[in-house]
Amino acid sequence: MLCSLVSSAALLLTPTGAPRSIRHSLRPRCTTDPSSSASYLDSVPLGPPDAILGLAQNFRECAAAEKVNLVVGAYRDGEGNPFVLPSVREAESRLLARGETKEYAPITGSPSFVQRALAFAYGEECEALTSGRIVGVQTLSGTGACRIAGEFFARFLPKGTTIYVSDPTWGNHIPIMELSGLTVKRYRYLDRSTNSLDFDGYMSDIEQAPAGSIFLIHACAHNPTGVDPTTDQWDSISKAILAKGHHVLMDCAYQGFASGDAEFDAGAIRRFVADGHSMILAQSFAKNFGLYGERVGTLSVLTASKEEAARVLSQLKLIIRPMYSSPPIHGALIVNEVLGDEKLRSQYYDECAGMAERILQMRALLKSELIKAGSTHQWDHITDQIGMFAFTGMSADMCDALTKDYKIFLTRDGRVSMAGINHANVAYIAKAIHAVTDGKKLGS
Repeated sequence: MLCSLVSSAALLLTPTGAPRSIRHSLRPRCTTDPSSSASYLDSVPLGPPDAILGLAQNFRECAAAEKVNLVVGAYRDGEGNPFVLPSVREAESRLLARGETKEYAPITGSPSFVQRALAFAYGEECEALTSGRIVGVQTLSGTGACRIAGEFFARFLPKGTTIYVSDPTWGNHIPIMELSGLTVKRYRYLDRSTNSLDFDGYMSDIEQAPAGSIFLIHACAHNPTGVDPTTDQWDSISKAILAKGHHVLMDCAYQGFASGDAEFDAGAIRRFVADGHSMILAQSFAKNFGLYGERVGTLSVLTASKEEAARVLSQLKLIIRPMYSSPPIHGALIVNEVLGDEKLRSQYYDECAGMAERILQMRALLKSELIKAGSTHQWDHITDQIGMFAFTGMSADMCDALTKDYKIFLTRDGRVSMAGINHANVAYIAKAIHAVTDGKKLGS
């Protein structure tokens, strides 16, 4: 009997040379009747669509010829087409010519990419970086960096520590931090009556927050408002946070893309490092390198010593390993190639400045077309703001009307992606905005 079983097992273990009938017997068959037993899936509710990506899907499904996409923050050229930076194309061609491998990256990612990415943010001569007090890892863009930061805070700060996010903030910040186990509260940021910074409210909330709280701060080109503090205001904010012993998570998604000057856009980061903050930096290369789908980013932690940095790095590895094991390599190698080559780096800075300049031109043109359309509202905030988005002050009802009646898709908080505006559609957009806002109050 045993011999018979062994013989049968051996036969079944050689499917490629087995008779057709035996090979077929190895294929699983789906014979379960879904109505025969209760399933836990019966109680799974339908989740709501993502506030941004759901609208982007609605845009794709819309058949109207005049439709306009002002939803997703992805750069478009003057003809409304996705844009790949020539420096990125050149870097990619070099990688392919050299025969880029597809081996796993270490848990912490590509070491040379991390080194160059951190120098890009902190500056080549940053003492904390050159001395080894800043430790970094490659992440799944800025989203992944924020998720790891949230997990790190939750593990090593006292239980019940609250993270304060700006009101408003990027929609994903809150679920990321809540999923990490942190309590999320808001600090005042936007004065909705003027669409400008509520500096007094911001400073008051820093003072009122319990000592040792976390403040999530946008390094530049605040999303969704496009409202940034001035240099003097940054200095006051930094001192106030230090005085209360708060921790900082700086989210940097637009360095170089905001003003066109990567050094200027890093000003808040470098100010906070110089002031000696307890700080973690989440860095993304989606917007400023146009590498949206490559998911390229870093997370870095400012520590007090190389020994402390080594311990922090060991814990970051322990968070990353069961989360996604190691990051993708292709996009990181592209950024590394661009930043590591003097000619390509110079070309990249010019291209990044060009993208920022087009956005600034569209801001001025939209404001001009709104006035030409007959709007009597004050639209200076469109040109005063900076970066990918303009926070228009339109209500949810106004935004709904733009989408329903004019097929202009945007988020219901009135945020407009300036990259979706070009010379061909700006007059149409302005006339539609005037139509839904005429005689009505902007802001709250």
